[in-house]
Amino acid sequence: MSKANYVRPIDFRNGRVDMNHGAGGRASAQLIDELFARAFDNEYLRQGDDAALLPVPAGHRLVMATDGHVISPLFFPGGDIGCLAVHGTVNDVAMLGAAPLYLSASFILEEGFPLAELKRIVESMAAAAREAGVPIVTGDTKVVEQGKGDGVFIATTGVGVVPVGRSISGRHARPGDAVLVSGTIGDHGVAVLSKRESLEFETTIESDTAALHTLVARLLAAVPEGSVRTLRDPTRGGLATTLNEIAKQSGVGVLLDEAAIPIKPQVNAACELLGLDPLYIANEGKCIVVCDAAVADGALEALRSHPLGREAARIGTVTDDPQRFVQMATAFGGRRVVDWLSGEPLPRIC
Repeated sequence: MSKANYVRPIDFRNGRVDMNHGAGGRASAQLIDELFARAFDNEYLRQGDDAALLPVPAGHRLVMATDGHVISPLFFPGGDIGCLAVHGTVNDVAMLGAAPLYLSASFILEEGFPLAELKRIVESMAAAAREAGVPIVTGDTKVVEQGKGDGVFIATTGVGVVPVGRSISGRHARPGDAVLVSGTIGDHGVAVLSKRESLEFETTIESDTAALHTLVARLLAAVPEGSVRTLRDPTRGGLATTLNEIAKQSGVGVLLDEAAIPIKPQVNAACELLGLDPLYIANEGKCIVVCDAAVADGALEALRSHPLGREAARIGTVTDDPQRFVQMATAFGGRRVVDWLSGEPLPRIC
């Protein structure tokens, strides 16, 4: 190879992102080839076009979801922005009872960001996609000037398929339905907060970030079609805000049992320390299930039989309430309204 054609390999140990990496020229192509294409390699990505040509199973409808990830810090106990970008979008697709098939990824990089950290994020993202069985089939990379970003932002879009006739939606909750949650709440938010520079504190809590589509598939296989009305992952705004969204969509109320809601003692302790309510803390590996009360026991058994649902619990009931209030029966025998999240106490949590 002549010196004129020689391209020095990228220094992923000591190098940093520069504006050339987003300019569309040789440096951009090299970053794509040596990092993204190598990490995300699959038959669709290898097509090499600006879009991927993809097969879709017959007898299904398409489901598409998109999400942006701006979390701070980028690395936190139990995960990082890379795996989170995969899990969050896979879960959004799965919450319609769909099987996720493909992902796209768009990276906004800040000039000067260490390439070693970018490599770590991309490799985590690739591992999460492989584990979920949902390939990243197309993507894009842009670079902004130093000071115009915050290291890395990632936007992902997911495409999946749902069988014709299946209808799972926030609009379908009915009075008398059971409300379940697949596990302990608040783990992700507390894990992230524990590493914030202004809030650092000691905790053993790790983020619950995980892809939930296999958990959902097991649940749906265990109960009659149509008996699961609503699935939702309680991310920003936590359990409380997500239940208010469902109540609004369906025109119903919800009555929660405070004693039945699974919360780890360390999460409760951290929330007391910070003056936060765990009902409003973000989750990235849990789902809310609203189902026909007649199948609630079978649904719980199915959830608990899966590694991601071992601590699933029945936490409430859908009520006939034209005011669409979410209320909670407290441990002291009273009731309180569990309102929408007001403001943004936990910015950049996902």
